[in-house]
Amino acid sequence: MKNPLQCPVCNCNNNIIKNGSNSSGKQKYRCKDCGVQFVENPENRIISKSAKDMTEDLLPEKIPLAGIVRVAKVSKRWLQNYANNKYENIVQAVNVSEQKKGKLTIECDEMWSFVEMKSNKQWIWLAKNIETKEIAGVYVGSRDKEGDQGLWDSLPGVYRQCAVSHTDFRAAYKEIFPACRHIQVEKGSGNTNSTENFNCIMRQRISRIVRKTLSFSKKLTNHIGAIWNFIHHYNASSNIQ
Repeated sequence: MKNPLQCPVCNCNNNIIKNGSNSSGKQKYRCKDCGVQFVENPENRIISKSAKDMTEDLLPEKIPLAGIVRVAKVSKRWLQNYANNKYENIVQAVNVSEQKKGKLTIECDEMWSFVEMKSNKQWIWLAKNIETKEIAGVYVGSRDKEGDQGLWDSLPGVYRQCAVSHTDFRAAYKEIFPACRHIQVEKGSGNTNSTENFNCIMRQRISRIVRKTLSFSKKLTNHIGAIWNFIHHYNASSNIQ
């Protein structure tokens, strides 16, 4: 006996009716409970909300796309298109808790990553609020004055106006950060430990920047988008009291 048809969205299996044919001549069906139309054994399968939600939860984790395909039971093509669209449209601005003008302290550091080949270096510049533990600034690009300017520009206005910045002795920091609120420190001083620790967290959590990874980025847009996706996820988690 043939198993009854099941709605791919609401999983109903007792209120399905025939509903004409599609352009390929395949029988179409309609679920009277939720109204969705579908065909049996479709070439382009409808992705359920639960699968999309699982995909969203897994993208910030240390799981390559091939792993998400297996866990979420979605097609590789669908997932790649979904990730491409998400990363192309992701907000590239930090979402942090509101800070009043006054005493603020950030630690800044940069970490190495690459796209497609190791010679195509993409440095991840980071600024971390040592009180709230939020990432207050992010830029991905070159390791020079342009990169440091990108980090500075990514900081919210109140940080640019008030924050005391701890950095290493890289010359680019000195050229951009206001001298009256800029403290350069040795790597072993402990004054950039919080951001250096976050670098390690990123390497543990983002598969495409793990050292000697085989899941490295092939496309700069996706590389930057994946980093921003993790930053948004991290800051949102930091704000949970």
